[in-house]
Amino acid sequence: MRRGAGKGGGAFAGIFVALAFAATLVGACGVLLESALRAHAPVERFGAAAAVVTGPRSVTDRLGRFADEPEEQSRPLTEPAPVPVAAAARLRAVPGVRDVVADVSFPAVLSSGRPVTGHGWESAALRPYRLSAGRAPRAPDEVVLSRSSGVAPGAVVRVQVDGPARPYRVSGLVAEGPGAAFFTAATAAALDGRPGLADALAVLGDPDEDALRGAVPGLAVSSGAARGDAEDPAVAAARPDIVELSASLGGVAVLTALVVVGGLIVLSVRERAREFALLRAVGATPGQVRGRLLRETLRVGAPAALTGGALSLGAGAAMHAAMVREGVLPGGFGLALGPLPVLAAVATTLLAATATTFLASLRQSRIRPVQALGEAAAENPRLPRWRVVTGAAFLVAGLNALGFSAGATGAAANASIGGLVISLVVATAFLGPLVARAGNRVLGRAARAASPVAGRMAQHAAGAAALRAGSLITPVALAVAFAGVQLFAQSTVAHAARTQAQDGNRADQVVVAAGPGLPSGAAEAARRVPGVTAATPVKRTTVVMAVREMGEKNLRSLNGSGVGADAAAALDPGVSSGRLGDLRGDAVALSRDVAGGLRVGATAPLWLADGTRVRARVVAVYDRGLGFGDVLLPRDLVAAHSASPLDDRVLVRGRADLSAVTAAYAGARVLSPEAFQAGLSQEIRLQGFVSLLVVAAITGFILIGLVTTLALATAARRREFALLRLVGATRRQVLRMLRLEAAIVLGTGIAAGALIAAVTLTAFAARVTGLPLPSVPPVTCAVILLGVAGSGAAAILLPARAVLRRRTPPSLT
Repeated sequence: MRRGAGKGGGAFAGIFVALAFAATLVGACGVLLESALRAHAPVERFGAAAAVVTGPRSVTDRLGRFADEPEEQSRPLTEPAPVPVAAAARLRAVPGVRDVVADVSFPAVLSSGRPVTGHGWESAALRPYRLSAGRAPRAPDEVVLSRSSGVAPGAVVRVQVDGPARPYRVSGLVAEGPGAAFFTAATAAALDGRPGLADALAVLGDPDEDALRGAVPGLAVSSGAARGDAEDPAVAAARPDIVELSASLGGVAVLTALVVVGGLIVLSVRERAREFALLRAVGATPGQVRGRLLRETLRVGAPAALTGGALSLGAGAAMHAAMVREGVLPGGFGLALGPLPVLAAVATTLLAATATTFLASLRQSRIRPVQALGEAAAENPRLPRWRVVTGAAFLVAGLNALGFSAGATGAAANASIGGLVISLVVATAFLGPLVARAGNRVLGRAARAASPVAGRMAQHAAGAAALRAGSLITPVALAVAFAGVQLFAQSTVAHAARTQAQDGNRADQVVVAAGPGLPSGAAEAARRVPGVTAATPVKRTTVVMAVREMGEKNLRSLNGSGVGADAAAALDPGVSSGRLGDLRGDAVALSRDVAGGLRVGATAPLWLADGTRVRARVVAVYDRGLGFGDVLLPRDLVAAHSASPLDDRVLVRGRADLSAVTAAYAGARVLSPEAFQAGLSQEIRLQGFVSLLVVAAITGFILIGLVTTLALATAARRREFALLRLVGATRRQVLRMLRLEAAIVLGTGIAAGALIAAVTLTAFAARVTGLPLPSVPPVTCAVILLGVAGSGAAAILLPARAVLRRRTPPSLT
């Protein structure tokens, strides 16, 4: 870590780069975390409102914990909970309230196929919208559209809501809001289909917020930036998942930084053992040696951490933009850039660097001077007992995590694989010399068979420096294991989801809509077509439910669907107990992943998308949860508690001509099951974008640490190469030895990483699919192995070529 030339300068540069990248990664995760904590949907339609009153935007329950007191857990709702219009009278009585507007929103489609959102004309005052032509709607058959719709006042347009399209005369145009359509208040309430209810009550004036809360107890009152969440709950619904994701990614980044940077610092300290031995021999105390190392670390780490912290803001912004572009985050999910992520990144990086340096310096500073000089000349072949004990402890922890992964369900199982990988990699780091010796025995024989002289030299060099080889193996194993597990766990889930959806499909045709959805009459219209034996509407939803995970209950947001009464004829979710035909009323079918101890006939308390709590009767448990979601409910129950009554698709059994059905509804079209599955596969690939983002960031950091570590270790072997040249070895022979030694070391690291990935993925696949067979795309696997092996080999051979480029053997000094 000295600033001079040679190995000190190389160590300085390598540790600087590794620490800077670590700070960048940790800070970028902090940017995502801060953005999630501060995220609100943009305020658009409610811009003129002082406050917005809605139904509850989250559900809360007290759940028992294992050997602990019950704790309160909360999950956001994905759809707005309706509010009684009658509450507007109590709000108008609050001092400072000028008016209260009952706002309703419902999806609609123009005859041109253009989707719009319908409102009452009173809601136009909330933005406010300005009439650019014509007048406000007065009759039930009048509508105001945006100027960009391309129609003129007086024209007649057909608007489809939840039924066949109806004619409306355009009474006026507004300059703003290209996706808005305004009706009279009575017409909007009728089209919304929820008499006496509104999506929100917008309060105009300058009232006291506490007084508003007192007037409508049990309802949510939002002001300021929180008004956007009342307008669009998508951002608030995504917030907990992004908090968990960024915190988890940040934790993995910190642990990875400890392994990579720690290994680099430990190797740097070990390569300077001769220098520290001389310092001890001339009278330096252990405290002086440790103090020197810590000061050098701070001189390198402080500018590296500050550089990485500054870069983390740009990296976090880039990750946020990529997630919004790919649809992982809703469009209104804002970006927050503040000093806290930078400070956290700098503090975490410096703490990790100084702690690692202190631990690495303990033995070098405590050793007796005479013993230090002896061990600087020859590596101690014995592994310290504390390393063996610590490595065994992490190995046991990894095996426990393996058991947890096999027994956990849902998100807990997915999260457990990260801990399993880190535990096994840390165990490999502590037991690295033992792993290196085992790999040397196996791969060394192959090296000798390939080249008897150079192979024997390579095996001897790798075996004589097992501590160094162990330090080199760890980043190799980490790169292979982390990239393999993250990518192949996602590919396993995606493959299982596609397979389950395909195997469970019984429909011959699928009716879908290009706009917001299909009216409820589309399924009945398809059912009346001659030759159709079943037509099942499917409506996506989100359900909040307490799920049992390893003996504890956690409140989870679960993907589900509402299906029609004849669902069993069009889809097969793999029912293992009960009957799908009994799915009516307040019944529910659960996947085995979330059913836990619930059996057919039991009662499952859950919250629907609008926050309505129901005690549903379990009528079926099924196996294909990845392909069909974790919850199946009656379609009518889901539609009654959704902001929109429209269906997402209709599954049709029978190959009849459905052109009459699609002609009756704007935007409707028929897809084959194969074409529909292709669209589903695209959605699954988008869901895996986060895994790709994580792999790109973490693996890039690991590869930087890997290349730096290998290059530093190779450059530090000048004296060894000089001795080989002085005893008669040619440059070509030394390079051949290094190539074989690289094959031994890299091969051992790749084998260790592949073993960790195989163990982890086998347990994960067994839980997800029921079979211990993960989905491993050969091309992706080859890219990972070749990328790690190629970068590692280049990091070893290129510095060696530079050292051996001289015409005369380098000095031994």
